[in-house]
Amino acid sequence: MYTVRVEADFSAAHFLSGYRGKCENLHGHNYRVRAFARGSDLDESGMLLDFGVFKKALREVCEGLDHRLLNENPAFLDSPSAERIARYIFDSLAARLPGTPLQAVEVFESATSMARYEP
Repeated sequence: MYTVRVEADFSAAHFLSGYRGKCENLHGHNYRVRAFARGSDLDESGMLLDFGVFKKALREVCEGLDHRLLNENPAFLDSPSAERIARYIFDSLAARLPGTPLQAVEVFESATSMARYEP
């Protein structure tokens, strides 16, 4: 089995509706995103997935979130948790890269706090 991973970053603001604590206030993060693909079949070049294609798709998805108030995106139901952001990025990548063996997306709000989505 082979696994490949690419990374991208974006900065955005959000607040967590219905949460009681400091994260209910408007604040921002410099997000780090890691996307993983996993499979056993390599193409004729010996690759599971071209890093360039994978990175470009991830960057395009992250550019759509960069320097935004994430609560304004209806996909997050006005509460853009790291978990919901990870699912959104996974689904967006899957739509851009049909047939790609996507495994998971990790979204880091900080170096020590991360959420992972895998179907």
